[in-house]
Amino acid sequence: MPTVYLGTSDFAATVLERLAGTPHRPALVVTRPDSPQGRGRKLAPPPVAGRARELGLELLQPAALHDPDVLDRIAAAAPDALCVCAYGAIIKDPLLSGYEIFNVHPSLLPRWRGAAPVERAIMAGDAETGVSIMRITAGLDAGPVCLQERTPIGHEDDYGSLAARLERIGGDLLVRALDERPSFSEQDETGVTYAEKIAAADRDLDPTAPPGHLERVVRALRPHIGARVRLPDDSLLGVWAARSLPGTSSSGVPGTPRGEDGRVLLDCGGGVLELLEVQPAGGRRMAAGEWLRGRPGAAA
Repeated sequence: MPTVYLGTSDFAATVLERLAGTPHRPALVVTRPDSPQGRGRKLAPPPVAGRARELGLELLQPAALHDPDVLDRIAAAAPDALCVCAYGAIIKDPLLSGYEIFNVHPSLLPRWRGAAPVERAIMAGDAETGVSIMRITAGLDAGPVCLQERTPIGHEDDYGSLAARLERIGGDLLVRALDERPSFSEQDETGVTYAEKIAAADRDLDPTAPPGHLERVVRALRPHIGARVRLPDDSLLGVWAARSLPGTSSSGVPGTPRGEDGRVLLDCGGGVLELLEVQPAGGRRMAAGEWLRGRPGAAA
């Protein structure tokens, strides 16, 4: 069955690779244009573009998905279905009404509709998450679902480990949906939650929150975004690994890292979070103890 694939992110690139090894190999891959990346802000292709080239797939990177020439290219591929995964732009008519569309969404819909379902599930302390194969409609991730698969969220899971499992599940479920064409069921609107895009404020470790929550925030943003805490000199210290210390009482200024016995501790929400891996502004990632030793008096 010929398909056209729309996706952009690392997650979508892994799903694309799984799809390309099946009879549903895409006749065309559509992704976003190259964009500035990194400190140098040099133009770089999105992950799906690189993977499509590696796989020898025809690639299109339009500035606007619904331009007539783009729609003509999709029609020329004569797909039996469109497959969508983290494309990053709204899909509307005539694509919605013109094709059967299978969307790979990394949550157990209707929970965590929206842009950051993996991060939000970890932050919220959910015991499990998963992948849903749904039909795209005009509403945000509100279409009917044909397949779901669950996976537990472990206490040590971060975005990297959880997303890797969800990518594999998503690729397998998409292929299964195309093979079997299972029936779709409407979502239960009473269970809807929204996974808002990660904003700058979401990265800041809130000193009023309990340490267990802050540990989950750190894990949810590792290794791709990173949490952070503001230092007394108003610079930002990136936080890449941390652990809550149950039963430890706070004794410092909430929200200000302090040194104690060679460790870096953050007092917060009636408890203590130990920072394990940090990144000073303009510097590299390092063990928190190494950062502490480089500060006068070994005190933050």
